[in-house]
Amino acid sequence: MKILLTNDDGVYADGITDLAAVLAENGHQVTVAAPDRERSASGHAITLHDPLRALKIKRSSLPDLTVYSVNGTPADCVKLAVEKLLDFKPDLIISGINHGPNLGLEILYSGTVSAAIEGSMLGFPSLAVSMNYTEESDFKKAAQYIVDLLNHDNILVDNKNLLLNINFPVEINDNTEIIITKLGRSLYIDSFVEREDPFGNKYFWLNGSDKKVKDDNTDISEYLKGNISITPLKIDLTDSQQIEFLAKKFSKKIELKNDSKIKKEGK
Repeated sequence: MKILLTNDDGVYADGITDLAAVLAENGHQVTVAAPDRERSASGHAITLHDPLRALKIKRSSLPDLTVYSVNGTPADCVKLAVEKLLDFKPDLIISGINHGPNLGLEILYSGTVSAAIEGSMLGFPSLAVSMNYTEESDFKKAAQYIVDLLNHDNILVDNKNLLLNINFPVEINDNTEIIITKLGRSLYIDSFVEREDPFGNKYFWLNGSDKKVKDDNTDISEYLKGNISITPLKIDLTDSQQIEFLAKKFSKKIELKNDSKIKKEGK
């Protein structure tokens, strides 16, 4: 397959390096276009008021691959690569492997997931891949699972609407299961730590602590059990129930008052 690879941890991150290497070793044609620096939690931001630059670089660990370092966001990388950098249409876009999970509603902040969403918006099947990150994290083992997924029953053939959010636990072993899940709420409880700089000015630092998860069969609960979570996503945010509710409320024709006869102050 012809694969465009990106991330939000930066072009030199271990996760994207190992994934690119394993994909290439398994015969896939891989091109990397990733941010030149850390872009975590950048969401779906795109660059409008500054020029984008894509520098072709050499990676000693990826000697045979075309690699671009882009001074933009993950979404920028996908848009720019598809429009200008690639000389082919990708069969698949993969964002990751991210250093740390992207679970529940927190995917709305994720640059990793947003890059995959951008790929889906452009009409390509796309995967967001993340893994619990510690010194023991084996990105290559997770990457091999992605290779196996691509080979599984032609899952990507003619499935341009496929958009998956995949999360790996820190340890993958014989007891690890692959579970198809729905999104949970949140893995963390957000809080702000208040501190003071050397000049006596207050500042705030966003912090988060783990919370216990009660809802089963979600990406969060399965991830905490040590399983691999695969959550199919869609872009359409339309609330169909509210459409029906509002349509009934506004079923009667609404006539606007003719205000031409209303005397306006100062006119």
